Amino acid sequence: MKSKRRKLREKVLQVLYAYEMDAAGLSDIMNDQLFDITSDEDKAFCSKLINSIIANKKLIESKIEKRLVNWDVARIAVVDLILLKIGVGEILYIEDIPPKVTINEIIEIAKEYSTAKSGKFINGILDAILADIKTGGNLKKVGRGLIENSIPKQS
Repeated sequence: MKSKRRKLREKVLQVLYAYEMDAAGLSDIMNDQLFDITSDEDKAFCSKLINSIIANKKLIESKIEKRLVNWDVARIAVVDLILLKIGVGEILYIEDIPPKVTINEIIEIAKEYSTAKSGKFINGILDAILADIKTGGNLKKVGRGLIENSIPKQS
């Protein structure tokens, strides 16, 4: 049985995929794809994640490209690239979810929606990006179980 959040992340993947394929009106795509979500909290989660990813597209893509050693971003499967963006977006902009939960969820979605090797590829890239974010002191996580990730490094 899939968790509610996994289903929501899958909805985010569907919205971003449709937007990538046909940059039609984002609000129309979101209305079409998210119509069956009844909880305001769940809709807010999806909207915040989607809007954060689109608003910070260049930053997120630069973090991904930095970690593509000997690999061109154009060679990445569209679904894998969108899943990477969702992972980076959630790590950076959704404060109440531990980064390891995000990474594990994205890997599980990749196993279902992409190739057999996608999970391992995505795991490596997201782990490296998470290490970069932590090193830069830019990880902003709040809530139970997240405090150790939020303490800025003392110099």
